Amino acid sequence: MVKEIERAGLPVVHICTVVPISLTVGANRIVPAIAIPHPLGNPQLGPEEEKALRRKLVEKALKALTTEVSDQTVFED
Repeated sequence: MVKEIERAGLPVVHICTVVPISLTVGANRIVPAIAIPHPLGNPQLGPEEEKALRRKLVEKALKALTTEVSDQTVFED
């Protein structure tokens, strides 16, 4: 589905916990998530720390969304 949306001209960011799967399905912009049971958060953190963690992931995804790529790219820290 990611490839079809990109083919239609809409950039897509795939936030995922298992990067090799995203690479296999052909995602062009990949942002690694935290962990399988909690991809966009960490219940071990306090509310403020978790909010900061989530904000960082969303900002990374927005940066990936606006970055021109020609090949599959994993946006690490």
